[in-house]
Amino acid sequence: MGCTDIVCCILFVIALLGYFAVGVLSWSQGDPRKVIYPTDSRGQFCGHKGTPLEGKPMLFYFNIMKCASPLVLLEFQCPTTQICVEKCPDRFMTLITAHAKTTDFEYYKTFCQKGVTQSMVINPVSQLAERCFPALGLSGGVITVGNNSQFDEGDGKIREAKDLLDGVKNATVVIKARHVVMKVFEDYTQSWYWILLGLFIAMVLSLVFIVLLRFLAVVMVWVMIILVIAVIGYGIFHCYMEYDSLATVPGADVTLEELGFQTDFTVYLEVRQTWLAFMIILAVVEVIIIFLLIFLRKRILIAIALIKEASRAIGHIMCSLLYPLFTFVLLAVVICYFVVVAVFLSTSNVAVYKVFNDTECEHSRKTCEPANYSKSVMKAECSDSECLFAFYGGEDWYHKYLIALQFYNVFLFFWCANFVIALGQMTLAGAFASYYWAFVKPRDVPTFPIFASLGRALRYHAGTLAFGSLILSIIQIIRVLLEYLDHKLKGVENKFAKFFMTCLKCCFWCLEKCVKFLNRNAYIMTAIYGKNFCTAAKDAFFLLLRNVVRVAVLDKVTDFLLFLGKLLIVGLLGVLAFFFFSGRVEAFVKAAPTLNYYWVPVVTLVIGAYLIAHGFFSVYSMCVDTLFLCFLEDLERNDGSEERPYLMPESLCKILDKKKKTPEAQ
Repeated sequence: MGCTDIVCCILFVIALLGYFAVGVLSWSQGDPRKVIYPTDSRGQFCGHKGTPLEGKPMLFYFNIMKCASPLVLLEFQCPTTQICVEKCPDRFMTLITAHAKTTDFEYYKTFCQKGVTQSMVINPVSQLAERCFPALGLSGGVITVGNNSQFDEGDGKIREAKDLLDGVKNATVVIKARHVVMKVFEDYTQSWYWILLGLFIAMVLSLVFIVLLRFLAVVMVWVMIILVIAVIGYGIFHCYMEYDSLATVPGADVTLEELGFQTDFTVYLEVRQTWLAFMIILAVVEVIIIFLLIFLRKRILIAIALIKEASRAIGHIMCSLLYPLFTFVLLAVVICYFVVVAVFLSTSNVAVYKVFNDTECEHSRKTCEPANYSKSVMKAECSDSECLFAFYGGEDWYHKYLIALQFYNVFLFFWCANFVIALGQMTLAGAFASYYWAFVKPRDVPTFPIFASLGRALRYHAGTLAFGSLILSIIQIIRVLLEYLDHKLKGVENKFAKFFMTCLKCCFWCLEKCVKFLNRNAYIMTAIYGKNFCTAAKDAFFLLLRNVVRVAVLDKVTDFLLFLGKLLIVGLLGVLAFFFFSGRVEAFVKAAPTLNYYWVPVVTLVIGAYLIAHGFFSVYSMCVDTLFLCFLEDLERNDGSEERPYLMPESLCKILDKKKKTPEAQ
């Protein structure tokens, strides 16, 4: 046995070294504090420990009305002075009213900044995400601030209180999203131990289910089918009860379109149309599953025989059930590295200052230096302008290539993640293939088939794994770019462009699915024969093509049954998590943590449970695919005679009505 696809292996190693270099560079330049703390007009962090602003955690806007400018949404910075303050104001005040009383003027000066001469409006505020925003009221249908519908800015100009509203809206576009993220993070800190317990339960359920499947394949398959139908049926019933209970609730009949996007996602659960949508979706899924079961009822019996044989193979290689944990650990390392590098790259910019002004100025929005701006030509030509912190960016070579480095980070993430998954597939394929081709089972099966297969995959076929995962990664990165372009073209009215983009997305989605299927079978052929990727992919493709009917009848039906198993575990844990975290059951009210959004741990558990169930069931799925491919190869290489006996078990012989001439070969 020799090494395969050496060139691609070398390329992968070089790419990994480059990825490590990008990580080191980003860690030396990045500063994650930029996404945590609010930043004043000089780029300083409000409330950060160990700085002069440690005791000033709140960000105050001099003139919130300036935030009504569309530039706010482009530069994520209001064109007004912003300072860090100890606490937000609790009263309404302008420069004119402040001069009337000495105590008021002293209070007014606490929100001033040295070197800034513009007057400001102090408002009683509602605090949001460590920012000070005006607390606007409503009196007789008129928006008020400080019980007044109008106020004098300080320069003789009378402004309407409603003018503050536009500034608040723009200033909170990004902050609201950040506020939700912080609440979600807070929910995780309150419920993480319950989430871990739920994931442990999902792991135990998956393991118990697979062990029972080993001994009671027929019974477990039918129990699984019945329970899936029952769980989905209960989901339909529960959605109907929620839908019916909201019939008398005021405001629950509003449509989702009228409701629009809400940062508090629990609002959607108080709308009847949400539960109606859930009910329709579950009903459609239920009907599809029932019709598929009716249509495939005879094929299911055949697929059960293949599952039983896979159970025997897993029974002889029990350590294969623990291999997904190794894959999970590797994927967790890849994901964590990707996230850390992405955060450090996105925060490795330097503070950029720009000219902000009220009147026309040719230097508007140009880059400036705050240290000597008061004596600069820009200030002389535009007297009312100020040099304020605009955003984090940079002009040197590193900052110019930040987008390229982020793209490299995403691409290497796909490549590494696909490599880890491919390694798991080839390792399991090699172990189960050694079971199938053993002349006398289990005597001729290697002592540690998983470790032996893992060693072969890394020593001889790392290049093949890198080759297959590289092809898949290129397709996935193209899909990401298509999604980005589609997002940019949302406002375009050109129907041909939209149609063309939709066709491209559909084609590459199909191509990704085909490549995943081809890669999977290529890894199996490589594990059996030790061939390179292209040869193994070609042999696997034509082998499956010659037996396309058997592929549709056996392999895909078996995958459908295993999918139902995953659906059952996810459904059971999802229902349990919903009742626990939502407080719908009195027995759980005291034990459940207090959360902002109860759907946060529920969704996390559902996704986590699916990944865990998928990990365990992927062992079964890989075992079935490997045995099936070996089975097809066995049919073409042997004829059942004493000279060329079938190595397939008796149960697989019965599937094809073949009589095994050498039963002693079991």
